[in-house]
Amino acid sequence: MRYLVLATDYDGTLATHGHVDDAVWAAVRRLRDSGRRAVLVTGRELEDLQTVCPHLELFDRVVAENGALVYQPRTKEVRLLAEPPTRAFVEALKEHSVTPLSAGHVIVATVRPHETAVLRTISELGLELQVIFNQEAVMVLPSGVNKATGLAAALKELGLSPHNAVAIGDAENDHALLSACECAAAVGDGVPALRGRADWVARGGAGTSVVELIDRLLADDLASVGERLTRHHVGLGRGPDGSDEKFDPYGTGILVTGASGSGKSVVAAGILERLADAKYQYAVIDPEGDFATLPGAVVLGSPDRPASADEAVNLFASGRNAVINLAGIPIWERAAFFNQFLPRLVDLRTRTGRPHWLVVGKAHHLMPANWAPPVPRLHNLLLLTVHPANVSRLVLERIDLVLSVGERPEQPLAQFCEARRAACPAIPAPTLADGQALAYRVESGRPPFVLTLGTGRAERRMQKRKYAEGRLPDERTFVFRGPRGKLHLRAYNLLTFLELAGGVDDATWLYHLKGGEYSKWIREAIKDEDLARDVAAAEAKYAKDAAAGREAVRKAIEQRYTLPAISPVTSA
Repeated sequence: MRYLVLATDYDGTLATHGHVDDAVWAAVRRLRDSGRRAVLVTGRELEDLQTVCPHLELFDRVVAENGALVYQPRTKEVRLLAEPPTRAFVEALKEHSVTPLSAGHVIVATVRPHETAVLRTISELGLELQVIFNQEAVMVLPSGVNKATGLAAALKELGLSPHNAVAIGDAENDHALLSACECAAAVGDGVPALRGRADWVARGGAGTSVVELIDRLLADDLASVGERLTRHHVGLGRGPDGSDEKFDPYGTGILVTGASGSGKSVVAAGILERLADAKYQYAVIDPEGDFATLPGAVVLGSPDRPASADEAVNLFASGRNAVINLAGIPIWERAAFFNQFLPRLVDLRTRTGRPHWLVVGKAHHLMPANWAPPVPRLHNLLLLTVHPANVSRLVLERIDLVLSVGERPEQPLAQFCEARRAACPAIPAPTLADGQALAYRVESGRPPFVLTLGTGRAERRMQKRKYAEGRLPDERTFVFRGPRGKLHLRAYNLLTFLELAGGVDDATWLYHLKGGEYSKWIREAIKDEDLARDVAAAEAKYAKDAAAGREAVRKAIEQRYTLPAISPVTSA
């Protein structure tokens, strides 16, 4: 299920004039019988709510006072989410003849037109308070407290994500609540501004709108509303005409393919960065440590320490993004680990909706052609592979978007189409620049096109790691040949470049330095104009001093790239 929790306002949404009809309570019970949760989110003070609402036990949590506290009906526990109002503030409002006036655990409430007196009092006392309106009601709360922050606290207690929640409301103070959830629903006769921003608007009024929403949830998990949720679509980059290309973060399968060293992990890291920015949780199954430096993710396992399935499940249950590094598990045991771990991950997804995305590196090893998923239908997949033809067809059938990178990107794309037994489109054979991919939306009827990928923090960091430690294609490597062409020492990255630079003789080093070859290689192969400029300055300054030139180039590289410890660069 996509939607595991319903967050509903009380007055004007669940209740009419403070009363909830039996048909509405019956609908809430049907919702709970489906395995979903219910959270009540209201501006009312808790004690007032307990007086008028007879069935609070149907809610897993109650967020009261417009987000200022969370109440657990089963245990009667109250947790304040902000500081209570000061007595001086309340007394000052009374002196200004603000009436009616009530003070809850945190909230202070009155009605229009006393907002002017309230604002003047806040200013006079120098308090950091905000005023929130709900039709005629005027609510005063600490800055930053609203229904969205209260719901977030409640969902955290339940181990759920706002991306698995649908919210419904009717008034001005419900804007934040609806914006925080994956799907925003409005009561049919709610305020126009709220209805205008909602993803779905019910036909009825208070009570009946909630019943209608619950019936839709139980019928198709709001699949019929899915096309309207474009506000959640995640950016990929720009199409050939400059248009924004995005993907739906729910129900999508993405395959990133290309030759070894073509930048698949860099592309995947960029996608994961955008998902993380949108608060979607991901799990990366990383057979060889390609994602060990992924920013913002916890890495479990290393070449010296096998990953633990129990530790991984607990971490994902906490809501953290994580990489499961299988490098410490023998190659022949990795597929077995994956097959045992996957059902546990899917079980967690079924119960909590998280992790929202599953990323599988070396998919041709972990999901080979003869592989049948040991779990029900997988969704929200991001797969990486050199050989699409060697990936299970059952998995390939769940791919909606292919991103092919590196040289001859048309070849792995053609392999994908053949392995999936899909009608193969007319595939172009473009020469891709760095940061581009040949993209194919499988069911769109649209031919493959060149996509210019957006460059994010994760991509830049992993790109640096590739240039520092990865293996560049042969045609982009630096070759130390020397003045007579007797050498053929190939540097596949910046690390091997520095290692070889420390071993070649002075004549060889100065030969390439005088020709400006080091800065040219960095500019054209490494694509780092700033570093190339610094190296060019060293070439000009130290054309006759091999030792000083080596040291200047080394420092310039190490200022921008984190390299494993190597011996200092010295002349041979």
